[in-house]
Parts: sequence; structure tokens; C-alpha cells
Amino acid sequence: MSSVLYVCVRPERSAADAEHRSFSRDLGIRDLDRLDLLHASLETVEWEQYDGFVIGGSPFNVTDADKGDEQRVVERDLERIAARAIDGKAAALFTCYGIGVVTRMLGGEVTMDHPERVQAARIRLTEAGAADALFGPNAPEMSVFTAHKESAAETPPGAVLLATNDACPVQAYRVGNRLYATQFHPEASPQDFADRMAVYRASGYFDASEYAATEKMVLASSVDGADLLSRFPSLLG
Repeated sequence: MSSVLYVCVRPERSAADAEHRSFSRDLGIRDLDRLDLLHASLETVEWEQYDGFVIGGSPFNVTDADKGDEQRVVERDLERIAARAIDGKAAALFTCYGIGVVTRMLGGEVTMDHPERVQAARIRLTEAGAADALFGPNAPEMSVFTAHKESAAETPPGAVLLATNDACPVQAYRVGNRLYATQFHPEASPQDFADRMAVYRASGYFDASEYAATEKMVLASSVDGADLLSRFPSLLG
């Protein structure tokens, strides 16, 4: 059993497997434990024994009007992980879809007003971000991969804004000392993101007619997200 649990919320097996490998690589944890919430709930593992959690992305949206029971159960379990991190009993990093779950849980608004298509976006670290254990070494700016349809309208109650940009005001925040939420995907290398594009080609994250050009742009990008994940284990214990 590793000290960190990768929590998967992707229905697409190939994308889920690749995301697991990406987190394992960047965390420096060779045998990173994994739980696929679409196939098993938190109760199927000894989840409270883990010191840390990393939550991957998903094509789900918190703002979906036609949620099925499966998605509702997933969001309930993600909230349980977030609550444990807020209480300081574990460290957790929620990415993309996960920031929406945490934002709503905190009483914030999730909106469709700030979407970002597939790109390597520049984000600015706030003063709090520059002083943060995970983000600080990358101050004053970072380049990260984004691809999302919804986001937090503003920093939710109880959270500290760590990163922003003009396209999406809430790129990352921290709650307490051990819960982090990012709108972007820190685990994806250029090749990882290009491979993910192939899975979600018809999902509206980019213009499918511009696939080749978008893929070329992604592969030519340089991003800093792996830096955050390499420092995440320092939060454990």
C-alpha cells in the first residue's frame, strides 16, 4: 500500500490508465495505489489509512443538469475526501472537475462563464501562491495545461487564491494547509495531453477540425505542473 491514493473519475479506461501513470511518474511513487470511483466506492478500500489523495479530471461537470446516480455518488465520495483534508487528517490535490466539487462544497458558485480550450496557459501566482509550499518555487508565473467548460466563479468561502489568469480567475486555491484544488492539469506532459486529446476529440474541448494544429501546439509546449506534484509528498504525515 502506497501512502497516496490516486482517485480516478474518468469513464474512459485508456485515459484513466494514462492519467494514473502520469501521477505516478510525477509524484515519484512507483506503485501508486488506485481507486476508480466509477467502479467502486470509497468503502471498498481502507481510504482513511492514506496520508494523501490526488484526484484526476473527468468529462463530468458539477453544473450538469441531468446527473445520474453514478455521478452523484462520485461527488459524494470526493466531498468526503475533501472534508478529511480540510480537517488536516490527510493532504489532497483535486484537479479540473474536482475543483468544481470542492467549490460547491464550500458554498461557492460554479459557472460556465470562464471556459478554456486545450492550451498551455500562463497563470500568475498571487502573493499567497508565491509563499505556498507547493506553488511558491514556481513564482511568479507558471505554464500549465487547461481544458475545461466550467470553473469557480470566484474564490469560495474559506479558500485562499493561489493562481489566476485573465481567462479563468480561479486557477488554484488552498483550503487550510492540506487541501489544494487546481483548474488545470498538473500531471500532464505534452505527450500525455496530446494522447488525451485523441480520447476526447469529440467532447468539445477543442475544435475537432483543428485537431492536427492543436496537437502540434500541445506537443511543442513546455509546462511546469510536474513541479507541483514532485513537492506534494512533502505535505504527507
